[in-house]
Amino acid sequence: MLEAKPELIVVMTGATSGLGSFAVQTIAARPGTRVIIGARGTGRSAPRCVDILPLDLASLASVREFAATVIEQLGDQRIDILVLNAGLHGSPADHRSADGYGLTFAVNHLAHYLLARLLMPVMADRGRMVITSSNMHDPPFKRIAQKSIDVKEWSDPTPGGSGAGIRSYTASKLCNLMTALSLARLEIVKHRKIHVVAFNPGLTGGVAGRDASLLQRIAVRALTRTIFPLLALFRPQFAMNRPEHSGKMLADVALGKIKPPLGRTYVSLVAGKPTFPDPSELARDRASQDLLWRESAELVGLDPRTDDYDLLPAPA
Repeated sequence: MLEAKPELIVVMTGATSGLGSFAVQTIAARPGTRVIIGARGTGRSAPRCVDILPLDLASLASVREFAATVIEQLGDQRIDILVLNAGLHGSPADHRSADGYGLTFAVNHLAHYLLARLLMPVMADRGRMVITSSNMHDPPFKRIAQKSIDVKEWSDPTPGGSGAGIRSYTASKLCNLMTALSLARLEIVKHRKIHVVAFNPGLTGGVAGRDASLLQRIAVRALTRTIFPLLALFRPQFAMNRPEHSGKMLADVALGKIKPPLGRTYVSLVAGKPTFPDPSELARDRASQDLLWRESAELVGLDPRTDDYDLLPAPA
């Protein structure tokens, strides 16, 4: 008797810790679902029915190998849902990826930009792609807000520049959101009715990240226990969500239970509830989106045009 093929195929990053670990539990519990996740190192935990493949988002070669392995394993099957959720919470200027790029920019943006483009050819018609962004793409603290697209600084950060520290995080989350907006308006995406969503989980307790430094963890803990609760009295976007809740909301977006209105791409949790606001003015700027797309393509070694989807590089 032949084994029944899964009804739903999900590929996900950032599923072994933080809100992603709760999202994957909800997704994997759906009957008839096959979940493939990419994870770095060993000892990563996931539900028993989930396949774990090696993936180091700080290495573009690893991203290519992961994409090629996924495609090989799927055969003639297609990805119904692609969730690009992994991320760092900022890094110093001297922390670099295997390719020499600023670490946060490389992991949060370049790796997921490349992964989205490599896996686009094997996504199912009417599939869904979810990219985790943040309300920090347009932070209320204007000192750390990005004023323009500066891929050179973000990819090769200087101490104190916009590609280092917390500003590296705001830059990468801006890039995530702009990439989602760019993908959503591609002709191939519209023709195949693929739904692209940028998801903001809001401020989520307990997700400073296992790659965060001790100082970052202390700072996050202090902010979430003191400043943010006070700010939330006047600005709801500072209300803290539990990782379990944010993860459940991410799963609901991925599974299509939460959908943006027609013509919208951004889902933002505010006080734990999904809202559908306009992204920042910079994120919506078409010229800036195109600039980011072109320069990102150059950094990862792809043609910026989108008619090259059959040219998936084979692993070395």
